Amino acid sequence: MNAPHSNALHVYSASAAHRQLPYTVRLEWGLGGARTVTSGVDLAVVVDVLSFGTCVSVALDRGATVFPYPWKDTTAEDFAAHHHAQLAGPRDGGGLSLSPASLRAAGSLERVVLPSPNGSSLCHMLAAEVPLVAAVCLRNAAATADWVAANLPEDAVIAVVAAGERWPDGTLRPAVEDQIGAGAFIAGLVAAGKGGYEAEDGRHGYSPEAVAAAAVFEAAEPRLREMLHGCASGRELLGAGYGDDVDIAAELDDSDSVAVLVNGAFSTVPHR
Repeated sequence: MNAPHSNALHVYSASAAHRQLPYTVRLEWGLGGARTVTSGVDLAVVVDVLSFGTCVSVALDRGATVFPYPWKDTTAEDFAAHHHAQLAGPRDGGGLSLSPASLRAAGSLERVVLPSPNGSSLCHMLAAEVPLVAAVCLRNAAATADWVAANLPEDAVIAVVAAGERWPDGTLRPAVEDQIGAGAFIAGLVAAGKGGYEAEDGRHGYSPEAVAAAAVFEAAEPRLREMLHGCASGRELLGAGYGDDVDIAAELDDSDSVAVLVNGAFSTVPHR
């Protein structure tokens, strides 16, 4: 599927405590967090609600194949041409873009290269480091959790990576919408019966970070659309005229499209 398991990036200068090694379901933020908690995992789940993960789910619902790619890489056009794919641009560029609404409205959609500064770049990096990578948003959180419970071993180790956003200086800005999305997936694992090691084995199922994200989702779920519209990222999109994208992102569990990265591309895998 993806590249063979490698620990090349796991010399990251974090203590063992930060790696959340006792837990089979872990959660961290951004590139640094991904490099810290993916050591020895079977699956990395990248959560980018506003917009990459939602774009992937919308494209897969239409039967398209999506190639993640690093943001602002000058080789993106050549990569798209090589794969006979359309290249999506930034929202303000018009046409096919990181706007889920643009993907939903496109006349034809078969193969798409979708660069983004957060979710897409993370997926592209992790593909070389872990056996499986999945893209999750609120639309496909439950479907992906069900797929994991049905297809991975009970003791599979899962790292959930909330992509977050960027401050103007390029540093990570934790984004509540991604914590909610990560929590939706983690709550789905619990509902699907994903367990973990017993305490007497010295391990536990869910890290406190993962448990906290699930609690945030459960608090937000009754007013999910309002939360997405009111959070900083949602307000930013609304102010730029992309309210439809926020509404699409709030379509909780409307999609059965499970996005697993295989040979560098996301395409729909069977729900179960």
